[in-house]
Amino acid sequence: MDQSEKDPQDAQPARPEITFADNEVDVSDFGLMDIPGLIALWGLSAIVFIQFFTRYVLNDSLAWTEEIARYVLIIVAYFGAISVTRKGTHIFLEFFYRYLSPRAGKYLAVAMEALSMVFYGYLAYLGWILAAKTRTKMASIAIPKNILYYAIAIALAIMTVYSLYWLIRKIRQSPDDVLREIEEHALHEIHEEISSNK
Repeated sequence: MDQSEKDPQDAQPARPEITFADNEVDVSDFGLMDIPGLIALWGLSAIVFIQFFTRYVLNDSLAWTEEIARYVLIIVAYFGAISVTRKGTHIFLEFFYRYLSPRAGKYLAVAMEALSMVFYGYLAYLGWILAAKTRTKMASIAIPKNILYYAIAIALAIMTVYSLYWLIRKIRQSPDDVLREIEEHALHEIHEEISSNK
């Protein structure tokens, strides 16, 4: 067969402008408090894999994987929130800070941090009360449900402590330093977004 008479359905070579590059992973800000969230994330991955494998490969799914995966996902969310609170990188709108004076910006940042701290603390208190009153077990496996509620209450209590740390830090900082940190946070997010889209 002549080279010019190739079948049009033959595979075409990859386009040269597509390049695959691994971005360098930075784990320098990984702390001790991030380990429970990482363990929960890997546990969730294992449970979802078992769920997928037993359902679609063995055609005989394990009943407990659905419920446990839901509960572990909740744990991942709250333990991940500990990491975000520890770093002070919760999502927020920095729009208003751009149009305020440094002093008003600091007052707003302190008020928002105080509100967050009170909110986390109150939720931790309510979570602990709920856990103490819960006597039921999970439907698919004989594990008390209050373990989940205690874990959430502990996560919220840790978030309260970290939020208190950020509150004290913002109170002690000058208004210009508070606004500079907010601006750096916003620019870091923009830089992360641009580098992930490359």
